[in-house]
Amino acid sequence: MDTNKQLTFKIADDPEEFEQIHRMNYATFVDEIPQHPKNSEQVLVDKFHGDSIYVICLNEIKELVGMICIRDKRPFSLDSKINNLDDLLPPNRQVCEIRLLSVKKEYRIGRVFYGLIRLLGHYCLSRGFNMAIISGTTRQLKLYGHLGFKVFANPVGTPDALYYPMYLTVEDALPEFRS
Repeated sequence: MDTNKQLTFKIADDPEEFEQIHRMNYATFVDEIPQHPKNSEQVLVDKFHGDSIYVICLNEIKELVGMICIRDKRPFSLDSKINNLDDLLPPNRQVCEIRLLSVKKEYRIGRVFYGLIRLLGHYCLSRGFNMAIISGTTRQLKLYGHLGFKVFANPVGTPDALYYPMYLTVEDALPEFRS
């Protein structure tokens, strides 16, 4: 399968795209990383869905193959996991929270991830954000470090779904995500 032909990167805006997002959430955060309980519909609507903007990647048949979302409304998901979150972050920043990174397994080698991150970076900069926070899975610490993220607290979550609170300032981001 050639996973690099005719990929479209965009902000989700279609009901069918949101249905695919909920199914991808389930596949990733129930089946792959057991963070939420199983359900018969195999759909997971994120509790912050209404406040989220989804950056997505669709293949040539309009199938969702990757996604990531951003929120700028408090409380962030990390607010419920870390007391006094702001005390642990660099001061005087316009902060957003990046969540729900997911790429279908057959598309994990290729340009999907970088296309998502690039569009997300442009979106964040256009909205005046100069720092992003994430709950970065312990399974991808090397990747997050390469992108410029810094761990700022002890891991959160459960033994099966452990995450490091991390932040990325615009100054530490890779140049291709700042332009």
